[in-house]
Amino acid sequence: MSLLEAYIITFIASFCTLVIEMVAGRILAPFVGVSIYTWTSIIGVILAGISVGAFIGGKLVDRYPSRKTLGWLLLLSGIMALCIIPITHLVAAYRFPVSLMLRIFMVTSIIFFIPGCVLGTISPVVVRLTLKNIENAGNVIGKIYALSTLGAIIGTFVTGFFLISWMGTRTIVFSMGIVLLLAALFSGSLFKKKGAIALFILIAFPSLLALNHFLYKVPVSSSTYYYKESDYFTIKLSKTMSADNTTKLEAMVLDNLIHSYVSLDNPLHIEYEYERIYADVLKWKFTKDRGFRSLTIGGGGYTFPRYIEVSYPKAHVDVVEIDPAVTKIVYEQLNMPKNTRITTYNTDGRWYVMNCKDKYDLVFTDAYNDLSIPYHLTTKEFLGEIKAIMSPNAVLMSNIIDNFQKGAFLPSYIRTLREVFGQKNVYLISVNPNFRETRISTFIVLASNGNLNINEFDRFIKGELGRHATSAVVPEDLMNEFVNKKYSIIIRDDYAPIDNLVAPVFEERFGYNRKS
Repeated sequence: MSLLEAYIITFIASFCTLVIEMVAGRILAPFVGVSIYTWTSIIGVILAGISVGAFIGGKLVDRYPSRKTLGWLLLLSGIMALCIIPITHLVAAYRFPVSLMLRIFMVTSIIFFIPGCVLGTISPVVVRLTLKNIENAGNVIGKIYALSTLGAIIGTFVTGFFLISWMGTRTIVFSMGIVLLLAALFSGSLFKKKGAIALFILIAFPSLLALNHFLYKVPVSSSTYYYKESDYFTIKLSKTMSADNTTKLEAMVLDNLIHSYVSLDNPLHIEYEYERIYADVLKWKFTKDRGFRSLTIGGGGYTFPRYIEVSYPKAHVDVVEIDPAVTKIVYEQLNMPKNTRITTYNTDGRWYVMNCKDKYDLVFTDAYNDLSIPYHLTTKEFLGEIKAIMSPNAVLMSNIIDNFQKGAFLPSYIRTLREVFGQKNVYLISVNPNFRETRISTFIVLASNGNLNINEFDRFIKGELGRHATSAVVPEDLMNEFVNKKYSIIIRDDYAPIDNLVAPVFEERFGYNRKS
């Protein structure tokens, strides 16, 4: 084998390996979210596969030192790549009765170990077939591995910066499978006669078409009418009904969580109870004719920003949504008017706050969900930056999903907020007044840049709102007991183990319940 052929083949193999590794997280996100556990498993499993594959490839090529060996391995690697999506459909949604970390590891291993292993056999086989003598072995091996690494680097950048937004994960994986099959056909000497090549193509072409049509379909429900993979999320829209079965709603799913419910006909309809808590606080703080500035970090379906826009005609509403595709979908599919007073900034929430010159009377952080929490939006340093852009007596509300009995994220977040805003300016509001029996639920952590009279708010919801109120203020003594008795930390930029803190929520969501 010539050096040029060796360079091309190892470049292609490494390119495909890293492309598959990069999209692995996106493939698994709709099933297990994106967390440190997911990426740890992906990187570890694929590296283990490559390592075992290199060992097997070296043994194999010593026994069968021919180009046909390379051809069969390239063909097998292409087939394994094409099997990734169908196997994902079969395995990823299965609820293994094990802990979260083990479940993610098992799912990742079943899907990605063998493709990584087969791709790992390519480099030692190419090296063995290229070396004619040992005199310049170091130079030859060095060049081959340099080109192999270059392929991995280019595969990483091209996938992250371009391919995912252009093609989507399924098309990317399907394309990598075809690339490897073509490499097997043209570089592996599988077939010596043209008739055999023609027969292979004649069988492979319709088989690939059938595979793409039947097994590469997007796994969505019958009610799903929109599907898109953006640079940040797998986005789905589906039609549903409100809990009381009276209002037609559009559900926006980001990865595996319903992020927003939107009524196309009535922007004042609020389905999620935590957003009704937002509304309770606004009714307490502001009259209808009051002008104020609000900032929402995490737009999603823009349900609550649109509620503010309609309910408070003099309010200035800013939204920071990192994913431009989400904003575009809200305009094109969810009836956001072109003349809206909502101003959108498609950037990272922390970056916006760091560079913000305005002052806000209300700040909402709604970029957290149960399976994927941007840790840099939870730290003491970031909360200090938010405090700096809040006007005197402004209010910060954060939507947190956690297990009230054994969760560690919620008490840690409260402790961190108290470090920034003060002990008497941070309070907890629940959608469930039966606090001691609450398990996984949505909570609103309320913090004020000034003196916060929570008793006044409690009187307001019990008196003026009455049965129309959603909010239930957690008593201060119970909140102190909750924070002090639970394991908690102060979250900092240099110590933010968020995925570990929310692990109980992960485990309960996937059917694994440890004894309390």
